[in-house]
Amino acid sequence: MGMKRRKLVCSEEDILCGVEEQSLEVLSKQQLCSHPGSFGNMCIICGQRLDEESGVTFGYIHKGLRLNNDEINRLRNIDMKSLLQHKKLILVLDLDHTLLNSTQLGHLTPEEEYLWSQIDSLEDVTKGSLFLLNSVHTMTKLRPFVHTFLKEASQLFEMYIYTMGERAYASEMAKLLDPKREYFNSKVISRDDGTQKHQKGLDIVLGQESAVLILDDTENAWTKHKENLILMERYHFFASSCHQFGFNCKSLSELKSDESETDGALATILKVLKQVHNIFFNELSDDLVDRDVRQVLKTVRSKVLEGSKVVFSRVFPTIFQAENHHLWKMVEQLGGTCSTELDSSVTHVVSTDAGTEKSRWALKEEKFLVHPRWIEASNYFWKRQAEDNFPVEQSKKQ
Repeated sequence: MGMKRRKLVCSEEDILCGVEEQSLEVLSKQQLCSHPGSFGNMCIICGQRLDEESGVTFGYIHKGLRLNNDEINRLRNIDMKSLLQHKKLILVLDLDHTLLNSTQLGHLTPEEEYLWSQIDSLEDVTKGSLFLLNSVHTMTKLRPFVHTFLKEASQLFEMYIYTMGERAYASEMAKLLDPKREYFNSKVISRDDGTQKHQKGLDIVLGQESAVLILDDTENAWTKHKENLILMERYHFFASSCHQFGFNCKSLSELKSDESETDGALATILKVLKQVHNIFFNELSDDLVDRDVRQVLKTVRSKVLEGSKVVFSRVFPTIFQAENHHLWKMVEQLGGTCSTELDSSVTHVVSTDAGTEKSRWALKEEKFLVHPRWIEASNYFWKRQAEDNFPVEQSKKQ
């Protein structure tokens, strides 16, 4: 009986000692803990309540999660090793005008009323492309080829959605694009997650910038990451989308038309992504960890108009600093050169009026005379476009 009593007492003492040791251990952890992240105001490691919120919010991963810079860098390094091991890069995808087009129901025009009879079932979204989403009061049209695009891109990239839309909208769009949650899972970033108003940034993407490609139709949204950006031709299916950007032309829906599945924007860009991925992993000589996808993208882009020498005529005001114009810069990014002077080495005159002196010179010297859209189309399609498709008409003022 005495033995049992001693054991019981000893056991109680052990428990008490254990509690004391645990308390000391927690206290020690709190004193040594670097507080890599927090939920609310509580450290995710030691549980200590933190006075100030610090670090970057990753609410799309888990509501209330914040991580400090050291922890972000640690996770990025781990992710990078895993990605490279699996021969993958990171692809950040915009939603509106890139993968799909949405309109508020009240903005449908009379010419779009027929769409109500074309709506596809939400039961199996992989078999449809036009959907009614009452929860967010929108009608959404998926861009042609999007399902194939996502399936094939997912083999080469870890993918994120990043939209300026609200979280509820982003979640609904993700369900349409990825009903089985096999592409994005929780990697859906909305404007509620951003760290800057009206800007998108890679600070909330857990990947090294040197391994990230971005698809977006809005260049100005990525002022800090233009070298990662592949600019998409905007998808204007609905009339409201055209009006939003100041176009007076009829939309694809009003024309009862659509982009091509095989030759449209997504099919074109998928080829570019595959090319960049192949060069990154198979054609560079430096160590894998030292490679930078931004340099690969720059190289691929610089081949598009290689060998072209462009002179502009009546495209921007005479007083405008020519080399600062976005089309001038675009030609240079595409590997071409620009000049303000005409000589035999000029290959293209870009103009909006066939009656200008430089335009007439181009015709006389049998040089290409093209509309500015030729440059933009070559940029969007990552391929020099047939000049004959971009004729220049003579101004009626002549």
